[in-house]
Amino acid sequence: MNRRDLLVVALGLTLAAWLVVRATYGSLPSLRWWLPVPLGVLAVAEALGARTLRTRLAAEREARRGARAGRPAERAAPLVRRVEPMVVARLAVLAQASAFVGAVFAGVWAGVLLHVAPAVRRLQAAGSDTLTAVLGVVLAVALTAAALWLESVCRVPPEEHDDQRPGSGVRA
Repeated sequence: MNRRDLLVVALGLTLAAWLVVRATYGSLPSLRWWLPVPLGVLAVAEALGARTLRTRLAAEREARRGARAGRPAERAAPLVRRVEPMVVARLAVLAQASAFVGAVFAGVWAGVLLHVAPAVRRLQAAGSDTLTAVLGVVLAVALTAAALWLESVCRVPPEEHDDQRPGSGVRA
């Protein structure tokens, strides 16, 4: 996913959320601190998934390299459980969707924050709403970062022996 597109979505929704909150803040219920927590749970899950997938893919590549090099069985990499290509494809789609969701919520929480932060001294409810909005922005950005990391882990690296890389000038 293009980071610039995510930034445009976040900035557009920041403006839209700020306008809506500005017009309706008095009639909105108070924002509870736990509202953005699911974003953090998703961020942790995707970061752990990215780390696990990266480790498994690296082990699988090392095992393939060892088999190609003709290493003796006792010196070859230990048996590695194969990563199914469809799992990687599904995780890539999940990562793209999560990056978009993170950008959307980062924009919404930033719009709320832009309205409530300046009103902390004037309005009693603005203090807790500011804390919730800050937490929302942080966790939404964390979800976007974890999703972009997972997406990068899902990319297929070029083969080391492949001489026909894009832009190398070699044509098939």
